[in-house]
Amino acid sequence: MRTRTLLLLAIGCGLVILLAGGIQLLRVGGQQQSAKLLSLGEPGKAGDVTVQLASSSVRGASLIASIRIGGTDDPNGLADFTLVGPGKVVAVTSSTCTGITAQQVDCSLTFDTSTMVGTSRQLIFHRADQQLRWVLAG
Repeated sequence: MRTRTLLLLAIGCGLVILLAGGIQLLRVGGQQQSAKLLSLGEPGKAGDVTVQLASSSVRGASLIASIRIGGTDDPNGLADFTLVGPGKVVAVTSSTCTGITAQQVDCSLTFDTSTMVGTSRQLIFHRADQQLRWVLAG
């Protein structure tokens, strides 16, 4: 191929990439923030579930989060909670509830923090492509 043809092809490819990047920027720019940061006592809604963090405390190698939760019947819904620390994600190890119910109920979630380093912790509830997040210590 001739140099002029290669140059025109390169410019054409660059314009296509620029156009695709502009379209993606418009798509992403209109999205809402998916993770909502909540403070202690503030209720949040993710999907069909409303969650409120009442308190959290550390007892030995466990973190206990007291929550109020409800909105739908889901016996496996508490698996949507995770505790995040530096380089570590921990699932619920035990709970005083058996799942999520349509009625608002008070529950305690226990997380094993024995393998976590530092004191920075975030409680995350992920449901229906939405996240609720609480910063517990830092």
